[in-house]
Amino acid sequence: MTRTLITGATKGIGRALAHALAADGHTITAVARTEQALKSLMEELDGPHDYLTADLATPSGLRDITAALKARPYDLLVNNAGLGHSGSFASSDLDQVQAAIRLNCEAVVTLAHAFLAAARPGAALVNVSSTLAFTPKPDQAVYSATKAFVTSFSEALWYEQKAHGVYVLGLCPGPTTTRPGLHADTPSALVQSPEAVAATALTALRERRHPTVASGRANTLFTTVARLIPRRTGLRLLAEG
Repeated sequence: MTRTLITGATKGIGRALAHALAADGHTITAVARTEQALKSLMEELDGPHDYLTADLATPSGLRDITAALKARPYDLLVNNAGLGHSGSFASSDLDQVQAAIRLNCEAVVTLAHAFLAAARPGAALVNVSSTLAFTPKPDQAVYSATKAFVTSFSEALWYEQKAHGVYVLGLCPGPTTTRPGLHADTPSALVQSPEAVAATALTALRERRHPTVASGRANTLFTTVARLIPRRTGLRLLAEG
């Protein structure tokens, strides 16, 4: 039995991962803020799964899930919970900005530490990042910066954990249709469904080859180009796109 904990499990990529991993034989512990959404997910998964209600942007929520990871061994942790933030940084609400940093960075680090401290050979950690990790995007300054952190963090952990037989993956989706109408103005080749992203994650977990995986061919090309072109050029292209 593969015991798996997924944060942000009731929507979008997290929900798709919960379904895909459950179908692959994993026993899921789903984490999210809303208990009713978690109960609905349990009904959909229909198996020996459970859930924990917690807001990982708060100290109490983060303590609860850290304690759960320490209380019993898990074979897979998926750090998926995240918060997007758009708009001019200077005019943004600072409380919302700081909440995004806590959820996108502090929670990822805290839960990864609790998980890896007890991880056994064969275990795996997936940190959900973004293709924006590879180039900053104006009007998403905080979000792209937090995802750059997650990707760099994941790559370093991948190398550190190889000797222990633990696989670490930075999963980098591009634009994802987590709700109707989202990314309507984005080139369709870059846009994927949450289910397609989940399928990419499962393939990477089976192969255990790369520290960072972008989801889809177009997004893989995007990340390759982003690494090669001058950063000022990337900034301009994303600002004008």
